[in-house]
Amino acid sequence: MDAPLDTALILLATAVAVVVLCRLLKLPPLIGYLLVGIAIGPHAAAWLPDDEGTRHLAEFGIVFLMFSIGLEFSLPKLVAMRHLVLGLGGLQVLLTMGLVMAVTLFAGLGWKPGIALGGAVAMSSTAILGKMLSERLELGSVHGRQIMGVLLFQDIAVVPLLIVLPTLAVSTGDLWHALGVAAMKASVVLALLLGLGQRIVRPWFHIVAAQKSSELFVLNVLFFTLLLAWLTESAGLSLALGAFLAGMLISETEYRLQVEEDIKPFRDVLLGLFFVTVGALLDLRIVMAHWVVIAALLVGTLVLKASISAGLARLFGADEGGALRVGLALAGAGEFGFVLLSLTREVGLVAPETLQIVLATLLLSMLVSPFIIQGSEHMVRRLVRSEWMQRAMALHEIAVRTMGTEGHVIICGYGRSGQNLSRLLELESLQFIALDLDPQRVRDAATAGESVVFGDAARKEVLMAAGLMRAAAVVISYADTPSALRILAHVREARPDLPVVVRTVDDADIERLQAAGAAEVVAEIMEGSLMLASHALMLLGVPLHRVLKRIRHTREQRYSLFRGFFPGATDQGEDIGEPVRMHSVLLPPGARAVGRSLAELAGDGIKAEITAIRRRNIRSLDPTPETVLAEGDVVVLRGRESDLAVSEMVLLQGYAGR
Repeated sequence: MDAPLDTALILLATAVAVVVLCRLLKLPPLIGYLLVGIAIGPHAAAWLPDDEGTRHLAEFGIVFLMFSIGLEFSLPKLVAMRHLVLGLGGLQVLLTMGLVMAVTLFAGLGWKPGIALGGAVAMSSTAILGKMLSERLELGSVHGRQIMGVLLFQDIAVVPLLIVLPTLAVSTGDLWHALGVAAMKASVVLALLLGLGQRIVRPWFHIVAAQKSSELFVLNVLFFTLLLAWLTESAGLSLALGAFLAGMLISETEYRLQVEEDIKPFRDVLLGLFFVTVGALLDLRIVMAHWVVIAALLVGTLVLKASISAGLARLFGADEGGALRVGLALAGAGEFGFVLLSLTREVGLVAPETLQIVLATLLLSMLVSPFIIQGSEHMVRRLVRSEWMQRAMALHEIAVRTMGTEGHVIICGYGRSGQNLSRLLELESLQFIALDLDPQRVRDAATAGESVVFGDAARKEVLMAAGLMRAAAVVISYADTPSALRILAHVREARPDLPVVVRTVDDADIERLQAAGAAEVVAEIMEGSLMLASHALMLLGVPLHRVLKRIRHTREQRYSLFRGFFPGATDQGEDIGEPVRMHSVLLPPGARAVGRSLAELAGDGIKAEITAIRRRNIRSLDPTPETVLAEGDVVVLRGRESDLAVSEMVLLQGYAGR
């Protein structure tokens, strides 16, 4: 198949079909891309040739992968997580590389291949783990934070490895000289780009953004990324390093979130095509010839990485169950391992046959990784006896929060609707306890002083711990009919007299919910129609104008009160346009805002509204311009995402763009 269009059509058609299949099976799409590459690569169907064009395709995928990592890189975040990133993450990478190097020395391959292969084996998949932890609502858990800390260090560790590996390909006599030259080049390029880049990037992006053209903004991002990649390659380094620096420079501006959203389609498509080219490298004939060795290496690498990660997680404060979860999650291979293997192949550090064996091992490791993570909870419960104690403690925490409380409202779900309801209840001095399954949202809201705890409201024991027998009402604030029916069944069994208000999207399930025991079912579409009718009737001069005027006044006050919410994973599917969000910022020792008044901070360029300040568990809803911030304060911000990013920089480290 020689025609480029034919190749492209087959590539895209196969990729679409396999990715659709992966989504139906709830597997990460990148696994589908790898399988496509194996099927149509030069060692199988030969629809994708191993030529210069294919290699350029892979390079563009790596560029945008590194750019997205740089975009997510945050120095304040790194400093805040330095214990986990540099400690846990650093030890995980170094120990894994050291053990792999020992194996290569024992096998007679030498220490140079050991560094290359060790770096590839040490990596885990940020794409797979980030997605699965988010879906399982575990990003904010102890083991979730440890996993993300290790992944963050792995992302950073790729940068020096991209510099070192080409240098290792030189002869032994010139090695240290070449390493010194590479280090000097990297230092000069980093100093110039990071030193001058920030002074140029922010003003230039201001000019481009002021034109209010989405097309121009995206073109500018693409140009800037490829320009820095070209500069670093011209300096004898790598395209990937320049892309990482481009993302890192943009991450320090208020345009980071917008760039991330605009670049996502390019990144996902090119990254997918990169994984197709990785799969195409695999020669199934060599795999079949060495399947025993590959199987042994697969089991060995999974056990090795899981043992190292679990042991280090235990050392860094995780309990037995959390440490085992960390080990199982990090056992699989990662996308950066394939980036390093591609570079190793280009510079010829490892023999082709050995590279095929390692590539097959890592591919299989990544393929089984999602299944290991999906079964990790079952394995932890079987292997760790203390797990039931953890669940009991979570219920105990909920029970403690509601102890002595009577006549309160149980809010199931603390998304936007739940938070709006809680504010009205506060105004009426009515007590409530909110249950939510998004740990990030629970942590942010609880830090800001909200009465919310982590718990699954669809479980009877959680409702009982929340004081169901003493509650005055239950409100199900999220639109999920199956979950609402389970909650109604629990309430009807324990408290058939307790009124339950249920939120739903439309009127399709009103009868089912009412039959299950709901006192009121609020359908969003119907409620919107009622509000629309009230306005139309007012404009048409219908009588009872005083009642209608009060309705309008109440509506306006509600919209003012309901501006902003703590976002969570459940909000991603809601059509909320460009929302105003809320965000909690803890002022650590040395934060720029400590000792300064809100009036002074406003002069420094803070853009978001400060709605509340929590100090020593006392929450102030009406901070004044004269309010002086202190160390340990929690500042609650309200605004759009770009304004929140700027305001957090002002509070923590000052606004670099002044």
